[in-house]
Formats: sequence, C-alpha cells, structure tokens
Amino acid sequence: MKFPKISLHNHTVFCDGTDTPEAMVLAAIEEGVETIGFSGHSCTSFDLSYCMTREKTEAYRAEILQLREKYRDRIRILLGIERDYYADPDDAQYDYVIGSVHYIVADDGAICPVDESREQVVSDVQKHFGGNVYRWTKRYYETLALIAEKTHCNMVGHFDLVQKFNGDGTLFDSELPSYRLPLLDAMETLTNSDVIFEINTAGMRKRKIPYPSPDILRWLAQHNARTVITADAHRKEDILSGFESAVLYAKACGVGGFTVPRGDAWVTVSMGDA
Repeated sequence: MKFPKISLHNHTVFCDGTDTPEAMVLAAIEEGVETIGFSGHSCTSFDLSYCMTREKTEAYRAEILQLREKYRDRIRILLGIERDYYADPDDAQYDYVIGSVHYIVADDGAICPVDESREQVVSDVQKHFGGNVYRWTKRYYETLALIAEKTHCNMVGHFDLVQKFNGDGTLFDSELPSYRLPLLDAMETLTNSDVIFEINTAGMRKRKIPYPSPDILRWLAQHNARTVITADAHRKEDILSGFESAVLYAKACGVGGFTVPRGDAWVTVSMGDA
C-alpha cells in the first residue's frame, strides 16, 4: 500500500522527545522520507514538564533551520510547532502549526491535563466536574472546537485525545449523546474552518487504533475533510510508525487521499498517487 513518506508530527529533546533533531533527520533519510517536519511543543508556562521554554524555542528554531540548510540536498525539512490552546503567545513564523488541546479549564478555574494519566482524569472529574465525566468530555470538545480560531493552525492534533485512557470503554460510553453531541459540534466547526485532521498513529501505540476513532474518521471522509497521516513520534524509530496500517484504516473509513506539503502549497494526493 502506497503512502506519502511525509512525517510532520515529531518531537525531539527540545521538548519531550528522546532524540536530537539531527538524529531524527538521519533516521528519516535512512527510511526514505521525502519530508520531515518538526513540531516541538509550544511553551505553556504554567506547565513546563513536557514543552519547550521560550529560550529553548529560539534554540529549536535555530537548529531546525540550520539542519534544513545542511541536509537540503538529501531531504526536505520543515519547521513547525504544536501549539496548545493555552500556549503562551508566540509571533514567530512557522511552516505549519498543529493545534492541540492538552488541558481543559474547569468552571472553578482548575487547569486539568487531558492525557497525563487515567488516575488524573478520574481525580479531576471528581474534584472539578461534579463527578460527571461527560461534563469533562464536553469541555474538551468545546475547547477543541475553538482551536483553529485560537492557534491559527493548519492541522488539528489527535482529535479525540480524551479516548486515550478509555480503551476498555469503562471511563465513559462513546455512544451516548452526552459524549457525541459536543464531538459532532467540534467536527462541524473545524471542518468549516478547512483545517487538516491528523490520522495520528500514536493512538495505535496507546489504544490499538489511531486518533481519531473510526466513526469520526468516517464522518470526516463523508464531509470531504482533509486528512494527513502523522506519527506523533517522540523517538527516531517512530517517524513512520504505523503508516502502512493507517493507510488501510483510512481506506476502510472512506478516506480517498491525504493532504501534504508539496512545494509552497498543501496538496491533496490520492492513495494511488501517493
């Protein structure tokens, strides 16, 4: 199965990755990657445990641009950023932006991480959402619906990230209207914003299927939303991790092609042309 060897969601030692940008570039060249993009986590000053500081952001930008020149005859390198909804302001220029929601804010002002651990989610639901997990999921999708407006992103990161710890379905029921209605509102809003939706293979390493779930991806395909496969790689071995399976998954959900950067534009290529 053909797929574009373009990997745009990658993290390095500048944030919560394990490898240097150059090590990832060399691994990408070895894998025959056409384009590698770096998407360091933007600074969220209230929680620096996973993201770049402002100083590291400048060093990150400088290193990616230096590597772009060094390897320009061997691979295309893009400078991106994964910008959280609550990230600090950043007026720097990037080749692309991935907009993601890693935190939600409860009515009492508490900042609640979405993907830290199941225990954290259960605790936050009890303490800050009245014990109602569907208030928690609703707040996530309400925030996500505004991600394009807030971050000016090209792509939406791991759309249904709230499913990360719900692989066994015991955290919440994904079929209930209280879960699905806010999700549908977010999909409609973002589709109208013409952003690109990730088919993020990190989900395969966490919950056996990519983000987003099949029902979401089928809806996106039916509504002609643009999609792209990403790895959300935090180590060099995962730059193309799960891409072949993701192509089959996307095809089964009705996706006909992927939107990728070619030259100065974003171009949708069919699976046959990939």
